[in-house]
Amino acid sequence: MISVHILYPKTDDSTFDMDYYCATHMPMLADALGDACKGWGASTVGAGAWAAIGWANVESQEALDKALQEHGAAIMGDVPNYTNVQPQMVIGQIAQ
Repeated sequence: MISVHILYPKTDDSTFDMDYYCATHMPMLADALGDACKGWGASTVGAGAWAAIGWANVESQEALDKALQEHGAAIMGDVPNYTNVQPQMVIGQIAQ
């Protein structure tokens, strides 16, 4: 199983709508992943370089790749609806 972390940089003029992100965007990602999505969440970050971080646990890298190939354009096309920054993705194997 992998964990996908989506990091949103904090800048002087960055915006982030957590309500939209949790109500619309992350469910869109979960729907694209289907049964391969084993959970997701999001958090705001106080001080530091990030405005928010989202995460999803996914059955496999192959399942993520398939979902992004099929639905990536729609998922990325939704980004301007909740933020004005470019997200960064970090993927790791879940150790436990």
